Amino acid sequence: MRSYLAAAIQMTSLPDLDHNLAQAEELIDLAVRQGAELISLPENFSFMGEDKERVAKAAMLAESSQKFLKTIAQRYQVTLLGGGFPVPVSETQVHNVALLIGPDGNELTRYQKVHLFDVDLPDGNTYRESATALAGTKLPTVYPSEDLGNLGLSMCYDVRFPELYRHLSATGADVLFVPAAFTAYTGKDHWQVLLQARAIENTCYLIAPAQTGFHSARRQTNGHAMIIDPWGLVLADAGTEPGVAIAAIEPARLSQVRRQMPSLKHRAFV
Repeated sequence: MRSYLAAAIQMTSLPDLDHNLAQAEELIDLAVRQGAELISLPENFSFMGEDKERVAKAAMLAESSQKFLKTIAQRYQVTLLGGGFPVPVSETQVHNVALLIGPDGNELTRYQKVHLFDVDLPDGNTYRESATALAGTKLPTVYPSEDLGNLGLSMCYDVRFPELYRHLSATGADVLFVPAAFTAYTGKDHWQVLLQARAIENTCYLIAPAQTGFHSARRQTNGHAMIIDPWGLVLADAGTEPGVAIAAIEPARLSQVRRQMPSLKHRAFV
């Protein structure tokens, strides 16, 4: 593992594939021009709309999303995470899939979202991700990159389940991804503190690309795409407008924190 720049992309995706992919490429280009080698897109980067429409278009969205990720990773010679897009399971259900692509355009690893967002919020909004999504059944694997470190995938609502991240750190993760479309209501209180907790307790870097703003009259997301270091310090925060959070991933810092705070070695119950 060597030092490099990572980027967490922040988007306002709409129910418009072409618009979203154009926005994504524009922000990836911006990140590359600033030197980023590892770039991550948020959950629902290619489509953010009504669940029924998402399912109806799932086959097309899956094909277009994967083709885009492979083409763009190869074009810009970067490692690229597509933080979440629908892959059809049946006529009524999809998996929410995160896909990591290498600079040669080949798939490195993928993850099917395990924890689905079925929540009744105090602001009156109700979310039932399980109505159209089928939960994954396998823990994410850690992808070992000689240059970028050991990369662990997760997605959005997963961040509330620390056991998933303990699994990733226990299997060697150096960098954790949390691509998200976090609601504005929950995000204002929980987003940053949960991200910092996952970074601190696992002494890992954490990269969290995010959706932001209004996607429809009823759907608003929190923004604040972030990169956080293993001590829990926020290195970059994209705020609330579409943009890019960029920060250095430093193996020396990772080693320093793990040496000074060797909490993973002190676990009493494994």
